[in-house]
Amino acid sequence: MKGVHKVQRRLANGETRTHFYAWRGGPKIEAEPDTPEFIAAFQALTAGRDRPTHHDGTLQFLITAYQKTPAFKDLAPATRKGYIHRIKRIEAEFGDLPIRALENPDVRAEFLDWRDKLADSSGKREADYSLAVLARILSWAHDRRTIRENHLTRPGRLHSATRLDIIWSDTEIAAFCAVAPAHVALPFRLAIATGQREGDILRLTWAAYDGQVIRLRQGKTGKWLTVPLTADARAMLDAAKAKRHGTVICENSRGRPWTIDGFKTSFGKAKIEAGIQNRTFHDTRGTAVVNLALAQCTVAEICSITGHSLRDAENILSKHYLAADRRLAESAIQKLEKHQTGTRAVNGPVNGFAGDADNSS
Repeated sequence: MKGVHKVQRRLANGETRTHFYAWRGGPKIEAEPDTPEFIAAFQALTAGRDRPTHHDGTLQFLITAYQKTPAFKDLAPATRKGYIHRIKRIEAEFGDLPIRALENPDVRAEFLDWRDKLADSSGKREADYSLAVLARILSWAHDRRTIRENHLTRPGRLHSATRLDIIWSDTEIAAFCAVAPAHVALPFRLAIATGQREGDILRLTWAAYDGQVIRLRQGKTGKWLTVPLTADARAMLDAAKAKRHGTVICENSRGRPWTIDGFKTSFGKAKIEAGIQNRTFHDTRGTAVVNLALAQCTVAEICSITGHSLRDAENILSKHYLAADRRLAESAIQKLEKHQTGTRAVNGPVNGFAGDADNSS
């Protein structure tokens, strides 16, 4: 029947039971489905029910109101675009949910069930993102006491993200640059050299480059950075500058500024041609962090280039990027051997190990 809201619940014994409501967030229909009593109960419960006008009294009203606030408008363009995509999902599923239903603790289970179904169709990461946007809207509404209770706090995650293995190796970088057109390779190589995000790289203008450093304001954080460049990076930019058509550093094949979607498409094609999988442009940011760490840069030095906070950089290095990097382990052993060699020359064998020394006498 049109308007009836059906909810499935899994009981503690593993059995699945279906409950029917007169409308989403409305009263439960106690009669058995597909019976005259069920139809009569539905008609009685919905008789004279006022339909909301202009979404008043529904979650759609809160969603629309949130999108008019600085909390939403001040998001970085890429973040705001991502929110809008997920908001459309939320509107389609819960737009007509009465605000009063948000006061019921059981609504949390309904939101989590929706996330689980979304994970099956769109993946765990997309499901987590969509639920996080909904949770953000409800948090905003609760802060303003538009709703008295927020039953979607700390929903947890289905997707367990790790970047331990998501680093561009030297071989992969060389393979990509060997097949990518120059106008596609330039943003990629610049990201490897500076550790900046895709949007910031594509927005860079020649005015930001003085022949030695790049000065930019990060779109996501608003932080201003002065990023010195290596000799190779300067040579790359100087060569590109001699062929420039406009004011931006990174141009497409027509000499025009890249759009995000346009670059993603071209970047993806170059990856396929190079035979590279499970790598994204965003992974260049972590790759730059690893390269700087392998060059024995301090955390503070890395942050001055990439724009991470000290805390975030330390978390990245300890949890995601450096823990499984073989090159770091090899570097550590080389340092240990160098230290032990010097110690043997002065004091003899180290920690009971004689190495190649002949102690037979």
